Amino acid sequence: MTIKEITPTELAQKLNQSDNIFLLDVREANEVAICNINGATHIPMNLIPLYLDKIPDEIDIIIYCHHGIRSLNVANYLAENGFDTDYLYNLTGGIDAWACIIDQQMPRY
Repeated sequence: MTIKEITPTELAQKLNQSDNIFLLDVREANEVAICNINGATHIPMNLIPLYLDKIPDEIDIIIYCHHGIRSLNVANYLAENGFDTDYLYNLTGGIDAWACIIDQQMPRY
């Protein structure tokens, strides 16, 4: 089972072209308070098992965290719990890469 990676540039293009994606932020609340990507749904990693019913299937799910490690773990967890890997993407480099490449005004931590 392989989770696809999506670069910040590819995600920016996808966000501009389609609103039919689910952007999932799995960071902690104190991290989200620093910065976030507009339109993302925040479910901290440790609460994912409690909120599986809040995550849609059959549309692209792009998962991100700070650097891409926690989000990859969540993507694997979703795949193990019945989500189709065709729709699961991990944001390469997380929101930190997004801030460096796409939104240089975004606060980094």
